[in-house]
Amino acid sequence: MNKILNGLVVLGFVMAGALGTATAQEEHSEAEPTHFPIHKPEEQSWSFAGPFGTYNKGQLQRGLKVYKEVCSACHSMNLVAFRTLEGLGYSEAQVKALAAEYEVTDGPNADGEMFTRPALPSDYFPSPFPNSIAAAVANNGAAPPDFSLIAKARGVERGFPRFVFDIFTQYAEGGPDYIHALLTGYDQEPPAGMEIAEGTYYNPYFISSKSLAMAPPLSDGQVTYDDGSPETVDQYARDVAAFLMWAAEPHLETRKQTGFSVMAFMVLFTGLVYLTKRRIWAGVAH
Repeated sequence: MNKILNGLVVLGFVMAGALGTATAQEEHSEAEPTHFPIHKPEEQSWSFAGPFGTYNKGQLQRGLKVYKEVCSACHSMNLVAFRTLEGLGYSEAQVKALAAEYEVTDGPNADGEMFTRPALPSDYFPSPFPNSIAAAVANNGAAPPDFSLIAKARGVERGFPRFVFDIFTQYAEGGPDYIHALLTGYDQEPPAGMEIAEGTYYNPYFISSKSLAMAPPLSDGQVTYDDGSPETVDQYARDVAAFLMWAAEPHLETRKQTGFSVMAFMVLFTGLVYLTKRRIWAGVAH
């Protein structure tokens, strides 16, 4: 009897949840959405996905080029030092040359004044604006976010039951999936009746509202690749998303290798403990 009652209670909760979801969907208007993003990002295929994933250095170098030629005009990476680019496969000399393309503020000098100089490998990617207020003024009132940790700071909740499976698949690519979706989502038309604020751009993948102040940053043929990769918006978005994932977690490969070693040790240790227990207590009556 108790099992029957418990089953009815569970069924009641399920039906109540389904009814609540249906009611929310009825209240949701396509022209005036009540939740964001309007469309959830699709799960992409990344070389660094899964417990044995690794970065594709060629893709990371292409992503760096997209960032330098497109994104760096508005977005800083204040937490990423030039010297860490050796992890992308660049030599020390190449890193020095790349850093020297930027100017950073230093000082004060002997006269007590600040001055600019070419960046060194120990410096960090500079901001294109002197301060956040200047950045907001130059970008329709919205200061562009720093890109150092953007791939770990942004992501869309996948909801139940997907987040349960994510525990076992070790899904951690929500940031790159979101970045790719956002960069490729500008070509969609807003639904009939939806009002888009002047100076903003409709993007159904934006996590905060139905439109954002950033204009479409990418276009086909905008960045020239030396390795023959497709010069399309989709490829640019994939490459820069992968690069930003590396910027946010440059030691991802080491972390996964360490994690695998720890898990292998735990399995071996558990087996040894079990065998030791069997040997010690084998002659003891239970």
